[in-house]
Amino acid sequence: MADLTLKHFGLATSITGTMLFAGLSTQAMAMSPFQASYQFQYNGKNMGSATRTLSKSGNSWKYVFAAKAGVIASATETSNFTLNGKQLVSNNFSRSSKILVHNNTMSIKFNPSAKTINTMKDKEARSFAWQSGVLDELNAELQIREDLKSSGLKSSYLMADAKGIDTRKFVKQGNETIKTNYGTFDTIKVVMKHHKPGRDTTFWLAPKLDYLPVKVTHQDKDSSYGLLLTGYKGTSN
Repeated sequence: MADLTLKHFGLATSITGTMLFAGLSTQAMAMSPFQASYQFQYNGKNMGSATRTLSKSGNSWKYVFAAKAGVIASATETSNFTLNGKQLVSNNFSRSSKILVHNNTMSIKFNPSAKTINTMKDKEARSFAWQSGVLDELNAELQIREDLKSSGLKSSYLMADAKGIDTRKFVKQGNETIKTNYGTFDTIKVVMKHHKPGRDTTFWLAPKLDYLPVKVTHQDKDSSYGLLLTGYKGTSN
């Protein structure tokens, strides 16, 4: 359960179509701090809770995803970045997870001036070439939300992990109304395409909450994980 569960919901999680619902405001909102809380499910059973928190200091931003499944597992992901107009510029990313007595860590340092990206997964270090616009697993969600408010989704996004840079695609699959403990929201349903068969990640983003994911599901063969919004403090439309 553990590693896949907490890793894939750190993508946060992420993402959406190119048009708003008819009747919703099209006024773009600037990125602003927020905090959101979620109920976490594993194979349809409530297992714990999670939070997404975005904070700002000057032009430096920090995005944190934290999840806990009882005493079994916990994880924290942190992305630090700056903004250049509407483009996020990645600085560093870290993830730590604990499953029973097992601990795992991973970090990414982006160095555009030296044109390198340095990673460390547990005790294994790697270095590879930096590319313009490269994101991490967490801030990719924020970049996509910014794109939706301006020019629309790109055909693909560059994302770095411990081993290198990969391209990810996101596909809109219509609109749905989602009921949560925090309220009912009109959402845009978006699927992130994985390279591995049997794996599927779906996001339901609410334009009313600045495209915040109010629901996320991840299917990995016979296992499924889910997040559903329980609380929100931040900008609303």
